[in-house]
Amino acid sequence: MLDILSITGPIYITIALGWLAKRAGLFDRGDMRVLGKFVLYVALPALLFDAVAKRRLDEILEWRYMAVFALGALATMAVGLWWMRRVARQPAVLSVVQTMGMCCPNSGFVGYPINLLLLGPVAGLILGMNMLVENLLLIPLLLALMDAASGAGHWRAVVRGAAAGLLRNPMVLGLSAGLLVSLLGLPLPAVADRTVGLFAQASAAVSLFVIGGSLAGLRIKGLGAQVAQIAAGKLLVHPLLTVGALLALEALGMPPMDAALRTGVVLAAACPMFGIYPILAQKHGHDGLAAAALLGTTVASFFTISAALWLLTGS
Repeated sequence: MLDILSITGPIYITIALGWLAKRAGLFDRGDMRVLGKFVLYVALPALLFDAVAKRRLDEILEWRYMAVFALGALATMAVGLWWMRRVARQPAVLSVVQTMGMCCPNSGFVGYPINLLLLGPVAGLILGMNMLVENLLLIPLLLALMDAASGAGHWRAVVRGAAAGLLRNPMVLGLSAGLLVSLLGLPLPAVADRTVGLFAQASAAVSLFVIGGSLAGLRIKGLGAQVAQIAAGKLLVHPLLTVGALLALEALGMPPMDAALRTGVVLAAACPMFGIYPILAQKHGHDGLAAAALLGTTVASFFTISAALWLLTGS
């Protein structure tokens, strides 16, 4: 158990320090937005570039990992929509909003630091593959479902808008630049390599600090039942269905993945939902629920991720 706490402890202590700093008035919400922009626009793109530019293309695009990650998320999406519509009897748009919180993990701000401590350099590759699946498949699909449910527009227009947004997404740009360098086999000059590395190394601590500061001031009061359903879907159903996807694909003949990637894909699914969840839910008036779910799920994830690590590592 001490080995598990040595991994999860620094993660959640850093989140708690961000929360305390915000509550103590050392930083305000605007400061957290600035730090968040630094991570989003500088540190994480540098990390993604650094993770892929120095490796061969066949090492970067591990189709088995991306297939498992995508299938686990799509299965969670299907189960979440069924549960919210048929069992919980929620309206169509709200059902999609709640399901979004179940199947889109926080790969950059939480997943990467955890995998970095446990798996080392392969964490950058895992982050890059997660970003591809999330930005090219999961988020456009969920946005299209949300707008279709509300009657706000044709799903094709939503997908086109999401595709255009990829061209402005700094993480996608960093990943694309790294893929290009890898494809061309270009060596990086030492000065450029070290500069990119400095920014990449800043991503883990600052991102966790920002998560903590962003959670300060959020409230769950009156939304407990809905938050509990979203949290259960994200922290329990998603990782379990990802394990199911992994076992099912291997039973169908997929060659086993590297042990680090097997562990990484399950831990990625076990993370709380992505930080922009309330922003995406705001368009349809459900940002309050999304923010409450983000708070509750992030707090609960300390226990579920610790349990997942114990099961995966046996220590």
